[in-house]
Amino acid sequence: MSGDRYKISDQQGMHFVTFTVVGWLDVFIRKSYKDIIVESLNFCIKEKGLKVHCWCLMTSHLHLIISAKESNKLSEIIRDFKKHTAKTIIKEIEKGVESRREWLLWYFIREGKKDKRITKYKFWKEDNHAIYLHPSETKIIDQKMNYIHQNPVLEGIVDIEEEYLYSSARDYADKKGLVYIDFL
Repeated sequence: MSGDRYKISDQQGMHFVTFTVVGWLDVFIRKSYKDIIVESLNFCIKEKGLKVHCWCLMTSHLHLIISAKESNKLSEIIRDFKKHTAKTIIKEIEKGVESRREWLLWYFIREGKKDKRITKYKFWKEDNHAIYLHPSETKIIDQKMNYIHQNPVLEGIVDIEEEYLYSSARDYADKKGLVYIDFL
């Protein structure tokens, strides 16, 4: 994506990425918005060749360790995921029970006006901060995975990482998670 210093260097390789809502807005406080992310991840896994190894959805951002199956391009999957989730969440804000509707939509329009490619709303920041994770660098992979899974604990949402529903920490603790995980 333009403006992103961190490029997807290997289209099938494993990357640590973060998708952030513009202005770090706390959008993911409603179940309906979180469920859109979960459904979209699972769709990309089933239909687009995405492999999710680790994930955690926080109130304003989504951390992932992901890769793509052969013949699929990770950057294209990310583009499609972000485009779809942005449109779907904005539609949900427009029609749903959202006390912050006017303010959120105003903010997304304001951010959209800053980018000539945007027709109306800008939901996600462009920078994904993609960091390539070489399979042999297990210490770095473990560090990123621990960072992702500890996010809800450090934010005081849960005491134990596997208690957080919107994270793969559940899967790694042998509990049923929401997203199909390709274990590391």
